[in-house]
Amino acid sequence: MSKRLETVATMTCMKTLLMLFNFIFWASGLLMLCIGIWMRIQLRDYMNMNVQGSGAALLALASLGAVLAVAAVLACCCTARGHPALLYLYGAFLALVALLELGAGASIYAYRTNLNEGFDQGLNESMAAYGQDRAMSSHIDTMQSTLHCCGNRGYTDWPNMNPPKEIPLSCCKLSECEPDDVDQIYTDGCYNRVLDFINSNIGLVAGTAIGVAFFPLVGIFLACCLASNINKAEYEQVA
Repeated sequence: MSKRLETVATMTCMKTLLMLFNFIFWASGLLMLCIGIWMRIQLRDYMNMNVQGSGAALLALASLGAVLAVAAVLACCCTARGHPALLYLYGAFLALVALLELGAGASIYAYRTNLNEGFDQGLNESMAAYGQDRAMSSHIDTMQSTLHCCGNRGYTDWPNMNPPKEIPLSCCKLSECEPDDVDQIYTDGCYNRVLDFINSNIGLVAGTAIGVAFFPLVGIFLACCLASNINKAEYEQVA
């Protein structure tokens, strides 16, 4: 009898811990969803000027976060019912999630390399279309005014283009200025500043995805232990 009570107490403890894990798992899914959407919005202007990327990696991270949040809610029902087969299935799902999160982190890191390689060409193409393509012009103006830079490698890129272009007003340090006056405009190029901005932010996202990938291992352990104890309790009851 005491052995059975010990098994029941262990099951109750495991259920409580697994419920707590499910809540944290749900919160981490929402966090990944919010980070993926926020970073996609933050990097939109820079990604649209890159010839090799469209932000698919960040959208994939957001989608994975949404799946985790929904799965965590279903896992709470699975834990409450205490069916061993469902718990083992949940453990297998968590193992798959860990692999997907590792893949997401690796793909985002690889995507950062593609951004570095393609941004120089993409920025030059965007500058060539400045004044002709409204969307490209808007991205250039947003980038220059936000990052306090001008041109690709420097402000002289604008007059040195073929054909030459006037330095945009978005290069001005103040709302109004004379673009021909070097003291009134930003002189540093945007290339290095944009790469620093992208690398720092995407590095944060990739690190978050890889770090969270190890968290499901805790859930796998708890789900398998709970399933094992439920089977043990049923066996003791029959015996």
